[in-house]
Amino acid sequence: MSDQQPTAAEFSADAHVLDGNGVGGLLAELFGADVTGADCCCAHCGNVGPLGTLRVYVAAGIVLRCSACSGLVMRVMTRSDGSHLLDARGAAFLRR
Repeated sequence: MSDQQPTAAEFSADAHVLDGNGVGGLLAELFGADVTGADCCCAHCGNVGPLGTLRVYVAAGIVLRCSACSGLVMRVMTRSDGSHLLDARGAAFLRR
């Protein structure tokens, strides 16, 4: 998964775009609680808003991008053994 920001054409061509609420169940499994209403700060632009407002792209893994700048905020991958890998380095903080 790339840190490069997608173009406008890639945004509009992707049929698998959801908001953060679309992966709320998976995030609740990872964090142990519903976090879609938690404040998330984008480490790229400083935008703060509910995690549920992030744009979600589903492909080989799940990519959550900032709704303001399209910066990469989180990546989630499900491994073959059913465990998950979470990369949240694009989130400056999460606050419930």
